[in-house]
Amino acid sequence: MTVAHAQTDQRSELAFSGGRAGAGPATWGQQAIWDVVRSLGTDAARYNVSGGLPLPAAVPMDRVEGAVRDLVLLHESLRTRLRTADAGRLDQVVHAAGGIPVLTRAADPDTVEATAYALRDELLAVPFDAEREWPLRVGVVRVGAGARYVVFFLSHTASDGWGLRNLLADFAALLHGPLPARDLLQPLEEAAFQVSDRGRRRDAAARRSWLDKLGRGPARQFPARPPAATFPNAVLNSPALGLALDRVAATLSVSPAAVVLAAAAASAARLTGVGEAVFQVVVNNRFLPGMAGGVTTIAQEGLFHLTGTGGGDFPDLVRRTFGAALSAQRHAYYDKLALDRDVAALDGACDHSCFVNDQRGLMPALNFAAPAPAPLREALARTTLTWPVEHEPRRGVSFALDAQDAPGALELAMTADSAILPRSDMSTFLYTIEDLIVRAAS
Repeated sequence: MTVAHAQTDQRSELAFSGGRAGAGPATWGQQAIWDVVRSLGTDAARYNVSGGLPLPAAVPMDRVEGAVRDLVLLHESLRTRLRTADAGRLDQVVHAAGGIPVLTRAADPDTVEATAYALRDELLAVPFDAEREWPLRVGVVRVGAGARYVVFFLSHTASDGWGLRNLLADFAALLHGPLPARDLLQPLEEAAFQVSDRGRRRDAAARRSWLDKLGRGPARQFPARPPAATFPNAVLNSPALGLALDRVAATLSVSPAAVVLAAAAASAARLTGVGEAVFQVVVNNRFLPGMAGGVTTIAQEGLFHLTGTGGGDFPDLVRRTFGAALSAQRHAYYDKLALDRDVAALDGACDHSCFVNDQRGLMPALNFAAPAPAPLREALARTTLTWPVEHEPRRGVSFALDAQDAPGALELAMTADSAILPRSDMSTFLYTIEDLIVRAAS
């Protein structure tokens, strides 16, 4: 934190009480994220979840505090801590009372947005201790006596991106008064479903689907190279891609995520000559009653497998990708610890070290403007490729690709093992995705 900000910051705790308390086994989503985050070391904050809400007019601080308090009481994940149990398993503990950390920063009317973005960057880089800390922090940008921007920071064990979107919608509504009663499936109830007969059958079916695909995919998707210890991060910022993606999806009657997935599969095939893609794709699993509006971490990876990615007509590949993605989504709700044991016992599992996550519309949700309409050729001239940071090595990852919103653009953020994908290949991979989608929209 800079000295200038230190003079305008106020730190406090927002007390809450009156909620339900309880304890039980962790959900599959909580367990899966915990296992990933604890292996990342100093890189753990990369899995934090954050989103903000600009306020068109100053809102009294007591109204903001009341809305946050109501939010914490409504969604039990926001006052849940985790604790280790036996055999690598976790328990979740829901607390009835506590205090949520709040950082309030003063700003001038013309610096509200810049201050909110700076606050987000600072607090998003602070990891959570899911055993000892509350999984929520709040940042408030204040002008005079009123709030003009509120930013939420969550541990990924408490919420995924879809949950974040629900949180922002509920907070905006709570600023104007109580919400109507509705059924929400809280994490304790979700965990109870998962150990029920129905939940166990769903888990078993999902793991069977995974093992079947893992037995059919290619042994390697990228050639082996001498070991390296760096995982560079590349970010392709493309206004043209932001304009083209929805156009292609609408023309082909598929989801934008399927278009990105198809382009990634085709780009990998062009780079390696392996005409078969196996990606772990992050899937929103909000299908049970009461799940849709919850602030929880439910999304898990589905296993996407598609052959014939190395040539032919791109629109046809997109349509086939859409069908294969639906299959992956159907079997993306499972006990990750049990799946890991199954995979470890599998003789000759295929390469499943590539990850794709379409985060558009979810994070960072900081009111980014959409790309301004422009001819695609003109927009292409504004594409940039940057290399912001190098991450610590990640076991079992060849690359992780995120599609995410950016001011006036769509960004493809890619982290890769440089022993498998050197920087030149990462650059080719990202520019080929852009080229395939923009050409399809032209």
